[in-house]
Amino acid sequence: MATASSQKSRKIKALLAGGLVLGVGTAVTLAAWTDQEWATGTFSAGSFDVEGSTDGTAWASHATSGEAAALAFEVDANNLTPGDKVAEAFALRTAAGTTYDATVDLIAATSAGDNATNLSYEIFTVPAIGDCTADATADSGASVIGTGTSFSPGAPSATEFTLAAGTDAVAGTSTVLCFQVTAGAGLVQGGDATATWGFEATSQQP
Repeated sequence: MATASSQKSRKIKALLAGGLVLGVGTAVTLAAWTDQEWATGTFSAGSFDVEGSTDGTAWASHATSGEAAALAFEVDANNLTPGDKVAEAFALRTAAGTTYDATVDLIAATSAGDNATNLSYEIFTVPAIGDCTADATADSGASVIGTGTSFSPGAPSATEFTLAAGTDAVAGTSTVLCFQVTAGAGLVQGGDATATWGFEATSQQP
């Protein structure tokens, strides 16, 4: 028969054993602490726009052939004879807020009308609008497409050029193109022709 002393000893051992189990359980709970880190990013697209001007002062976008800027060639353009050459300037630049430089290509040069096949053209850059005359030469600037080029439905083989981006508030520096058109020997008397040029600007990725 167990004595009171031995029963008390078993109870203490049981409590101690229970305490050891509880102690192990507490250690596991402490080891399960967690911590988190989060990150976020905001992404905004850049801006890209090219505009043109016939006088270097008034600028606008001419995004389609239906919105083409009208080049006011010299008075003689309304009274051509074979061998006559006329000229007019057209300036291009990146618009304010544009965040990328632009590479520009001549992608179309077409002519329609009675004298559509009796005209040829040349395009080169000049320092300023006033420098584009019938007597100007490609030596005045970089050649975009050479003299005697015929209008055709296909894409012309021209040299691309670059327009620099400006800032949020200021447009980029303009490039002035000089268009020279020459009447051919087969020019039809009283016949008209309308020429259209198209340029495509592509953003340059940094």
